[in-house]
Amino acid sequence: MTRVFKHYVPNAALLLGLLDFILLLLAAEAGWQVRAWQIGMDAGAVTTRIPQLLSFALPLEIAMVAVGAYGVHAFESWRFATARLLVAVSLGVIFLSVLFFLVPSVTFWRSNLFFGMIFAIAGLVAIRFAIGSLISGDALRRRVLVLGAGRRATKLAELAVRPRASFKIVGNVAMGEPNSAIPGAIGRDAISNLSDHVLALDATEVVLAIEERRNSLPLRDLLRVKTTGVGVMDYSTFLERETGRIDLDSVNPSWLIFSDGFSSGRMLSTIFKRAFDVAVSLLMLSVALPVIIVTAVAIKLESAGPAFYRQRRVGLYNQPFDILKLRSMRQDAEIAGNAIWAAEDDPRITRIGKWIRKVRIDELPQCWSVLKGEMSFVGPRPERPQFVADLERELPFYAERHMVKPGITGWAQINYPYGASTEDARNKLEYDLYYAKNYSPFLDLLILLQTLRVVLWPEGAR
Repeated sequence: MTRVFKHYVPNAALLLGLLDFILLLLAAEAGWQVRAWQIGMDAGAVTTRIPQLLSFALPLEIAMVAVGAYGVHAFESWRFATARLLVAVSLGVIFLSVLFFLVPSVTFWRSNLFFGMIFAIAGLVAIRFAIGSLISGDALRRRVLVLGAGRRATKLAELAVRPRASFKIVGNVAMGEPNSAIPGAIGRDAISNLSDHVLALDATEVVLAIEERRNSLPLRDLLRVKTTGVGVMDYSTFLERETGRIDLDSVNPSWLIFSDGFSSGRMLSTIFKRAFDVAVSLLMLSVALPVIIVTAVAIKLESAGPAFYRQRRVGLYNQPFDILKLRSMRQDAEIAGNAIWAAEDDPRITRIGKWIRKVRIDELPQCWSVLKGEMSFVGPRPERPQFVADLERELPFYAERHMVKPGITGWAQINYPYGASTEDARNKLEYDLYYAKNYSPFLDLLILLQTLRVVLWPEGAR
């Protein structure tokens, strides 16, 4: 994993993304050369068309990020990867056509684009076949020695066998656990010098995964390992990096206090985020207004009741506010105003409601809340006060998610399917805490792009 603006990105994804970008530049240049040869024109120096090459490569690279071409599933199946690439290129063609119409001076001719797209598709697929074994193999994985052989070590072993895991466990050292859960773990007493053992295994990182740290931290061992140049990381921080979430089973208040992060209140980040929210909400409201009107008419025609409804939610610093949504349920969905979790195939959802929930059209009126400053485009989804009261009693650190402004989309929404239970709320909270801890404009941009993937391939919408 490589940390980019406080967010962890898999090395395999970074390498593939860099190779893809270089290939897209080459594909654009090849398209230009072929067209120039066809019409008998001097192609000229490549330095004279750098803006055109970039205008071709950047949108396609962004489209691939948006559709999940670098996600876990894209590395598991060639069929899946190829399908995502085709969708990304199709979106890129649409965007480039608009760009060609608006700013023709920085784009290629349409004939160049045609050849460039053919070369791009062939090259992108070829790259994945050529380096597939490198990405799925051990060459890019860190070699990790785990100190511990109990429940935590077992969880790390499960993570290590996932597709596209970024690390490989090269050994486990039992640190006095009464019942070792890892076959083959070597007892600490059987190792005369831990730092020599680490070097002999060619480990690049040591993870402390003992069950009870009180009065049992092997400080002398960890110091010696650290001075050899091998990284040392505690269990909770390692899980945060590998899973993109805060593990509620292992963290405690002191870890949250002393770890880096939770800097969303910095002035420049706040100004940038607010300026972005205002600009995009105005644009979205103006562009989406016809869609909202047509949907509202369809809702009125299908079922009795208003097309829009307001619902009380809990926002920044636990302050209540009302969000505006297009109605997707029957008018009598909740008796006497009692909040009820939405269920899979919920009978309260209308036919129009089921469709607009899948493509997230029901969320569009919330752009008004963003414009007013009650919400942001990116942040934890705001919950209803009745649910919040229960969840704060049942889930640790739930109140901390209200230290950042709620959003229309968020890190939990793009990583976890729609949830409607306390256990789902717990899983989503782990992602929300990661977002609050590691917020940056880069992470916001990544979430916004990945939201397109969720819209195109709805998972668990209710």
